[in-house]
Amino acid sequence: MKESARYLKLVEWSNEDQCFIGECPGIIGPCCHGDDEVQVYNELCQIVDEWIQTMQDEGKTLPPPTAGNNLASRLLAIAA
Repeated sequence: MKESARYLKLVEWSNEDQCFIGECPGIIGPCCHGDDEVQVYNELCQIVDEWIQTMQDEGKTLPPPTAGNNLASRLLAIAA
């Protein structure tokens, strides 16, 4: 498993920008955009992998993982 799998990656439509925006909370804010949701997600995954590698190369501690914390269920509960 890649280290990046421990981090939630979000791609959502922006009405303001009229495109999909990708970000990874805890790692990097909005960092890529485009008209194709899948392409933006793939680009986001690559960016996150590169950021994690850079942090590790510089001896920085990675932030706590955000994936696997049942976030989707909690968001659905809030929306209900």
